[in-house]
Amino acid sequence: MPAPYSVDLREKVLKYLEKNNDVIAVSKLFNIGEATVRRWISLYKKEGHVKPRKRPYAYRKIDPDELKKFLDENPDLFLFEIAQHFSVTLQAIFYACKRLKITRKKRPHSTLKEIH
Repeated sequence: MPAPYSVDLREKVLKYLEKNNDVIAVSKLFNIGEATVRRWISLYKKEGHVKPRKRPYAYRKIDPDELKKFLDENPDLFLFEIAQHFSVTLQAIFYACKRLKITRKKRPHSTLKEIH
């Protein structure tokens, strides 16, 4: 995800809007989307500032040693059960295992037996 626009740029845009009340012209001048400018206006009206909002969630990194230890102790668990234990998504466990080169095959492939 790209970094948010700086607070001073946001304030410059709003100050320019006070003089020139044309959102389209301001967005073209500062090379910012119209929806972004309108969002900053509503944010300023509602909260009194234009600081970027914090994400309501944060990414967690799974400790690789803890994951390896847990998988050694519980080899029969499915990915969703492992994800519940670590309080992360199934995809997070999948990619953590992939990063660590851990495969999660439940059983070996059956071998073909020669029939005589």
